[in-house]
Amino acid sequence: MLRGDITESLRSNRPFIEDILNGMYDWVRVIDRDNNVIYMNRAMCEGIGRQYMGRKCYEVLGRHEPCTFCTSRKSVFEGYSQEKEEIIGDRTFSVMSSPLRNEAGEVVAAVEVLRETTQLKRLYQETQEQNRKLKSEVEMARRLQTSLLPDPPDDPRLDFSLLYMPCESLGGDFIDIYYIDGSHVGIYIADVSGHGVQASLLTVFLRSAINKKLLSPSKALEELFHEFNKSKLDREMYITIFYSIIDLDTKTMLYSNAGLNVMPAVYGKNRFELLRMPGIPISNWLEKPEYKDGTVSLSSGDRFFMYTDGILEIRNRNNEQFGEDRLLEILLNSDPRPGQILQDIKESAFRFAGIESSNDLHDDVTMALLELR
Repeated sequence: MLRGDITESLRSNRPFIEDILNGMYDWVRVIDRDNNVIYMNRAMCEGIGRQYMGRKCYEVLGRHEPCTFCTSRKSVFEGYSQEKEEIIGDRTFSVMSSPLRNEAGEVVAAVEVLRETTQLKRLYQETQEQNRKLKSEVEMARRLQTSLLPDPPDDPRLDFSLLYMPCESLGGDFIDIYYIDGSHVGIYIADVSGHGVQASLLTVFLRSAINKKLLSPSKALEELFHEFNKSKLDREMYITIFYSIIDLDTKTMLYSNAGLNVMPAVYGKNRFELLRMPGIPISNWLEKPEYKDGTVSLSSGDRFFMYTDGILEIRNRNNEQFGEDRLLEILLNSDPRPGQILQDIKESAFRFAGIESSNDLHDDVTMALLELR
């Protein structure tokens, strides 16, 4: 079937075909094997003018020879649909070319459907640019958040290590250690609601709002609670935090808890103690919470372990959690320095779950271990 045969076929079915094609917003044209445009629907005629009927398909693009990648010719000669993007004037189109077959099954022409994507393309480019800026801002925030993590104290009286693995670029866990005065060290671990930017902002608030001069953890938490409520944050936002203050001279530790759902541990030679302490999270759920101080005596060689629930909730392929028992077994049966113990716990949890990096985590993982010398 040649061009005349195709044209005759289209004419014989014109009422049915034109009712369909002229009702489309997309542009539709039929191109024969010699690149001649033998049909255009109403939308295309109105869009570019009827003068392109009977002319070469590439002339509408302002060209004088066939396109390098001609979807219509590939459809005609290879017999399957092709798709590409094309620019006509200042408009962008997604072009789908499909083979048109005669009654004998021979490919005799190509049907092109041109769907305008100008606005979609513009929105995509704008979104890409916004995403690029957001990614840059998130990376800057990540570096800022990481820079806020403490360096291990250079103090012969203690050995301190931490391990921090956010499940996203910005984490919702935070930890800090600092000197209140020459003999008192404050240390807290926190897990805030959510992940990402919102969670990271809460950790920044925490670091700036907590009173680092008070020698009572419970008083510091009460003050933090009131500062949080002054900010008028949403009820869905909260901070869980376990805060302790160690007197390095008397080797006594005071501690208080605001909702952290895992219990830190003090252990050493012939001792192991979980520091159980109830307490409401830092939130706007109550007007006046009550926090209490607990006390524990320490000895040289004792270790203080703090962590968030992310390490416990790592799951394997059978949906089993790593759990507290596995964690404590490593903790109590390892004798290297604090930093190595934390690495041993991490590696054991990763092997258990069959993962290789923190990119596979579903929750932030933070641990810290302090040893008195």
